[in-house]
Amino acid sequence: MTLNPQYEDVGKSFVTTYYGMFDDPNQRSQLVNLYNAELSFMTFEGMQLQGAPKIMEKLQSLTFQKINRIITAVDSQPMFDGGVLINVLGRLQSDDDPPHAFNQIFVLKPLGGSFFLAHDIFRLNIHDTA
Repeated sequence: MTLNPQYEDVGKSFVTTYYGMFDDPNQRSQLVNLYNAELSFMTFEGMQLQGAPKIMEKLQSLTFQKINRIITAVDSQPMFDGGVLINVLGRLQSDDDPPHAFNQIFVLKPLGGSFFLAHDIFRLNIHDTA
């Protein structure tokens, strides 16, 4: 059981890299390199996906072209397997839609001298109170 002492730096660096790729339609396809072909899970607005091919199919089906994102907070915690748990709070606006708060959770698992994105949960903070 080894805690990664660099967990905060790893978390912030990962968030910068991930959103840099995600927010650029020309680079979004490169996100496939962060996920594992079989072991990665994503929950996107309640939809469960497993494996890089299914995750990328979902991400590439998103139709917006322009994203304006503001990161409010990045909270990271070390995990006992050397991984890092990351929670992101922010606001985003896609194309001409109104801006919405969002929350995204990532779990990075160690793989050799690097990490892979094992868990990814994304949710807009929209409350249906009707």
